[in-house]
Amino acid sequence: MSEKKNGMPFKPKNYKLMALGAALIALGFLLMSTEGFIDSKQFSLSLYVCPFLIIGGFAEVIYAILAD
Repeated sequence: MSEKKNGMPFKPKNYKLMALGAALIALGFLLMSTEGFIDSKQFSLSLYVCPFLIIGGFAEVIYAILAD
């Protein structure tokens, strides 16, 4: 591995990907907390969509850390 000259542990692209992952995680938890406000008799947003948003956000953060 080569030493980075600017002293930053990640490249700017990595920080943007980490911010995107954190936003996905926050959006997933925010939508999960709105279960009482949305009528869930036909489609449960917190049951079917939010877990995929949260897992996708964590996968995005892991990719941002490991990406070169």
